[in-house]
Amino acid sequence: MTTTTAERSVNDLPAPQNLEETGLRLDLLVQLLVKALHFAGELSGIELAERVGVTFPVIDPGVERMKTQRLCEIVGGTNLGPPSYRYRITQLGREHAGTYLDRNMYTGVAPVPLDQYRQYMYAFYAARPRHRSRQQVKDAFSHLVLNDRVIDQLGPAINAGHSLFVYGPPGNGKTVISQAIRNLMPGDLMIPHAIEIDGSLIQVFDPVNHEPYPPVPAPPGLESKGMIDRRWVRCRRPAVMVGGELTLDHLELTYNPNAGFYRSPVQLLANGGVLIVDDFGRQQIAPQALLNRWITPLESRIDFLTLQSGQKVEIPFMLLPVFATNIKPIELVDEAFLRRIQYKVFAENPTADDFRLIFSNVCREKGIPNDPALVNYLLTQTFPQRNVKLRGCQPRDLINQALGLAMYRDEPPVLTVGLLEAACDTYFVDENEGVSRA
Repeated sequence: MTTTTAERSVNDLPAPQNLEETGLRLDLLVQLLVKALHFAGELSGIELAERVGVTFPVIDPGVERMKTQRLCEIVGGTNLGPPSYRYRITQLGREHAGTYLDRNMYTGVAPVPLDQYRQYMYAFYAARPRHRSRQQVKDAFSHLVLNDRVIDQLGPAINAGHSLFVYGPPGNGKTVISQAIRNLMPGDLMIPHAIEIDGSLIQVFDPVNHEPYPPVPAPPGLESKGMIDRRWVRCRRPAVMVGGELTLDHLELTYNPNAGFYRSPVQLLANGGVLIVDDFGRQQIAPQALLNRWITPLESRIDFLTLQSGQKVEIPFMLLPVFATNIKPIELVDEAFLRRIQYKVFAENPTADDFRLIFSNVCREKGIPNDPALVNYLLTQTFPQRNVKLRGCQPRDLINQALGLAMYRDEPPVLTVGLLEAACDTYFVDENEGVSRA
């Protein structure tokens, strides 16, 4: 799938031509400039603008304010004017920088006002592809062995973009199914370095969870027309995964008193993409508590976050939450909660033919011969004797263990009945004895 014209238009955020277009207050800009000079000592006008991710005409009022207040001084330059002048922080400027850093340690690229972030997310959500065909869904999951029933449940759920339960026995690929949903979320997403709310800053761009594309080179000279707003990072649409470590604190703004700014909750990091709650039901919080927190966002597409001051701020909730679990949904939450998670997909056990196909695929990935007789031996002899139920993960795990044993014995990487039997001995548990076969 390719990026649509509408998406490209939404993502072409032009660089602001003046301070007013940034939506930021002059005092906040001055704080960023003073802190930038404090750490650099001396910068040209162009370099100073680059530090805060804007063009010189945007920071010009801030530079003039610093000069007027004797926070910086001009120590050189060329006849090209203020953009080429070199600015050095003064002792008074360093004192002000200390005060600003005590307030917050945020330095670097200027933030985006909350209103501008809201406007972008609503426009992006309206421009996103709303329809994926059956063939597109099949292509997105082509690396997995899924039957048509599962494919035909996933497609409408992803098109709806509401919320999704993926459940079933352990080892049948619920996590990889959830991760593959991202293949149906093509295109770019602009993510701000930070959001500003009445002087409070929320750090949004996270290199751990966001995959940026290479930046577009800036045009030569001082020309700013045609430039993209560098306060935003062009990224692949995110896929954020959380597991048993998830707590209610991860769903709220996290204020760092030492840094003086907030870190984003997981749903804000995942905005525009998919949020996977893996092993749902095994978190440190009760499933009901998690869903209670998200009742309003799931239905209204709006989340409310709370600042240290107690102020509530409205944030778009434009993501697809996916809950993956091997616990029966009805054992986790009641019917009212299940109604709010509108789509449920059952990841069933593979058939014998599915198992053979998965086994063949793993052999191909490992670059080893696939002997159908070995698979038949497992399916007709080993598994029935051990009362083993088929799981989608078994071919990969058994092949990995068999090859690991062959390497340990200094044997060639070729599957044999003996190696697979030995792998089964250490992989499966004898339910009658409660211990693995030795």
